[in-house]
Amino acid sequence: MIRETKCLDVPHLRFPEFSEEWEICKVSELLDFYSTNSLSWEQLEYGTKAMMNLHYGLIHVGLPTMVDLTRDNLPNIKEDNMPKNFELCKEGDVAFADASEDTNEVAKPIEFFDLAGKNIVCGLHTIHGRDNKNKTVIGFKGYAFSSSAFHNQIRRIAQGTKIYSISTKNFSECFIGIPSKVEQTKIATLLRLIDERIATQNKIIEDLKKLKSAIIEKTFNENYSNKIRLRDVGSYIRGLTYSSDDVVESNGIFVMRSNNIINGSSLDYHNNIVSVNKQILTEQQLQTGDIVICMANGSSSLVGKSSFYDGDCSTPITVGAFCGIYRSKEPIVKWLFQTNKYRRYIWNSLQGGNGAIANLNGDDILRMSFSIPATPAKDNRIKLLTSVDTLLESNISLCDLYISQKLYLLRQMFI
Repeated sequence: MIRETKCLDVPHLRFPEFSEEWEICKVSELLDFYSTNSLSWEQLEYGTKAMMNLHYGLIHVGLPTMVDLTRDNLPNIKEDNMPKNFELCKEGDVAFADASEDTNEVAKPIEFFDLAGKNIVCGLHTIHGRDNKNKTVIGFKGYAFSSSAFHNQIRRIAQGTKIYSISTKNFSECFIGIPSKVEQTKIATLLRLIDERIATQNKIIEDLKKLKSAIIEKTFNENYSNKIRLRDVGSYIRGLTYSSDDVVESNGIFVMRSNNIINGSSLDYHNNIVSVNKQILTEQQLQTGDIVICMANGSSSLVGKSSFYDGDCSTPITVGAFCGIYRSKEPIVKWLFQTNKYRRYIWNSLQGGNGAIANLNGDDILRMSFSIPATPAKDNRIKLLTSVDTLLESNISLCDLYISQKLYLLRQMFI
């Protein structure tokens, strides 16, 4: 006798006290949708008591999944720009960004968790939805609509070429799993606590960055008699020129570009990697302690940004033609590239350029001169800044782990 097994509508991961199936609900039947306004940024301002407006740009960057207006901030509508017809948001309402260049960002949601008694309307390129059937608890929908299960559906139906978009009609093709309200509450509470821990961790990181910046400026702003020129304590190496024909999927040399340079931090050789099959000079292969510099970019504000190579990449690694390498055995130079004086040097070097791409040359770097403390004060500052860098990297890694944990739960705890 063959026993038939039923595929239950349950997630891969859930709290052990729950076993009942989830309800699979069409999104267009769960939510009622309301019209939104088309106010641009020019029609908004911060710091007044006027009605607040949710702009889609804040969904993409700036707001957490759970919007809590006791600590989060939204812009106000400028005088004489008040929309004639509008629906005020309620706690538990969700808003989606209806367009993006990235399919991962289309239909990115926020949920109004705590309005703090303020009046808010949804604005340009947003979709405003409300669960009038009371099937969900406040705090659940924002995470459910952030889940992989939901966004995999969105990626299949998002329309466009350069800009992807959705409309309320698309929600008739999307489904979402809804458990009991008790289970919803536990899921929402867990994810909200992780979000709060991530926010706390980001605050720790920002404070450490401010501390580091203050130490650097205190160390290198003094007019010491001891001065060094970068030409005298190191060398400049040009990046590798390659073509699209040299790019390979695997077994090549990693080429670092501007987007791999995390200014003032370690080089990111894990993401956005280009691999090429091309011979490089021995000196072009990155060595531990090298400073990687963005030497040319369409945005002048990015020219001169630098990262420190920690030497831990297991694959041979170099930099592209729009980047350069500064190599020195003098440990203190790592922080010279993070000073305001360095930024002034860069700004002065870029003045007078008339090309579409702002660029530096190796001599612009090598002619730079800095005052540094004498030994043993120099050695003490190196130890201090090394300790702060280590602490900063550890806290960044911890934050990345919390984010990875949240993403894992968004993949596993929803259907």
